[in-house]
Amino acid sequence: MIHQSIPEKPLMCLGIESTAHTVGVALASSKGEILTNVNAVYTAPMGQGIHPREAAQHHCEVIPIVLRRVIDNLDGLDAVDCIAFSTGPGLGPVLRTGATFARALALWLEKPLVPVHHAIGHIEIASLMTGAEDPLVLLVSGGHTSIAAFGDGFWRVYGETEDITLGNLLDVFAREAGLSFPGGAVIEDLAKKGQNYIELPYVVKGNDVSYSGLLTAALKRLKEGHGIEDVCFSLQEVAFSMLTEATERALAHTERKEVLVTGGVAANERLQSMIDSISRDHGVEAYVVPKEYSGDSGAQIAWTGILAFQSGVQVDVEKSFVKPKWRLDQVRIPWR
Repeated sequence: MIHQSIPEKPLMCLGIESTAHTVGVALASSKGEILTNVNAVYTAPMGQGIHPREAAQHHCEVIPIVLRRVIDNLDGLDAVDCIAFSTGPGLGPVLRTGATFARALALWLEKPLVPVHHAIGHIEIASLMTGAEDPLVLLVSGGHTSIAAFGDGFWRVYGETEDITLGNLLDVFAREAGLSFPGGAVIEDLAKKGQNYIELPYVVKGNDVSYSGLLTAALKRLKEGHGIEDVCFSLQEVAFSMLTEATERALAHTERKEVLVTGGVAANERLQSMIDSISRDHGVEAYVVPKEYSGDSGAQIAWTGILAFQSGVQVDVEKSFVKPKWRLDQVRIPWR
């Protein structure tokens, strides 16, 4: 008699993202599949940024609807092996909204609760989608601007912003200029029409960058009567060049053979072209997270939740506090 082994059922993780303007719920399997990924975005009134309390209220109202869309094609939530949630960093009120929902599900379903660092979620979903194995990571989003490489159990930061992030620079400029929010995409479109470079401050300190002075100067140029297309073009050129210089220096220092760009601003084609240029110069592979996974999403939490859960990472509900200022290099990574 021939005995056939029964294939082992893959683990499934329900991931909940809630750090800023996006609330997301996704389902990922240990086979590296993103089975479902549904997100809803809080949109601030024109000319305003994210109001944490109003964003939290939005997330509270829509998260049951988002969850329903995720589980419509699932044979009940009992098929889920664990619940992962974005523990930080992020805005306190919205973090607590997602965490409360995750705790309730974990208690109701009697499933393990897995804490996930939001930035590591960006890195892991990008690694999954691109196949990057041991890259120098450039993480650029509304909440993060970091250059990091993995070593001895932690992501080591080789460069970062000293004040505001790249995503925040773009969003605040767009808001003050009366453009839509988030600002990255509209600034990119306007920059493609710009033809005249306007002098702006270029501030790199060691391997760190500073964007607050650049923001002030760009808004001043706009008030002086320079065209919005030229200001957007110049803003992008300076902001991205600063970061590309720092990334190239970190690449030479770490001698990594891959560069991985992830986070919401990774979708910008001009930034991609600059990173691709230095990668070619150093003979390394350049990877960019697919656009659909560049912004905040439940997928990044669900997939990282799988990796963490398989490595024994979980937290008791009564100890599952959110961490609004949780740094990337404070998290031990047992699965790498």
